[in-house]
Amino acid sequence: MNYEIRNKPSFATIFVTLNPGESLVAEAGAMASMDVGLTITTEFSGGFFSALLRKFFGGESLFVNVFRNTSQKPQQVVLTQASPGDITCITLRGNAICFQPGAYIASSRGVKMGVGWAGFSSFFAGEGLFRLKVSGDGIVFFGCYGGLTKYRVDGQFVVDSEHLVAYEPGLKLNIGLAGGLIGSITSGEGLVNRITGHGDIYLQSRSIGGLVKFLTPKCYFR
Repeated sequence: MNYEIRNKPSFATIFVTLNPGESLVAEAGAMASMDVGLTITTEFSGGFFSALLRKFFGGESLFVNVFRNTSQKPQQVVLTQASPGDITCITLRGNAICFQPGAYIASSRGVKMGVGWAGFSSFFAGEGLFRLKVSGDGIVFFGCYGGLTKYRVDGQFVVDSEHLVAYEPGLKLNIGLAGGLIGSITSGEGLVNRITGHGDIYLQSRSIGGLVKFLTPKCYFR
């Protein structure tokens, strides 16, 4: 499998070339175009029960699409995401990574999808009870709204809940107020993620919630 991420960073798009016999798993609705030599089938994401947890508690799609090259020559599929922003990929070698809802785009067949418990504090922050957790061996593509930054946590770090895209499962996340009760409300920061441990996280420069808050008053006055 060969791939190239084009149109970075604002409108990133994934161009994947599958050799004969190769396959790729992608989030429902991610496909923009594909060669006719590819077949597409729909499956439950990570199995029936994992798919139900992802759908009803984690805000993810119930199904994934599997693209297979059944021809005798390389075939290409183009994938994208709903929001404008950057896309990157990582290679898993027996390790795992957790995604916020909507971040996962696609992965190679050696990657297993499951769910991880996020905690009730995450639920009250509007981020769901569960996180998509991918593990195994292979390539994983994921994206964000806005620019994407990788950051290494060594100890403690504070990030706004809506700006966290992905994190290594060894990190501990606790939802709390940005400051005191009054200060958190008046500052507009509200709840934040207090991350503890050692591992990598990925942050997005914009938030969908911030966009909604910006546009809502303008819609009322049209």
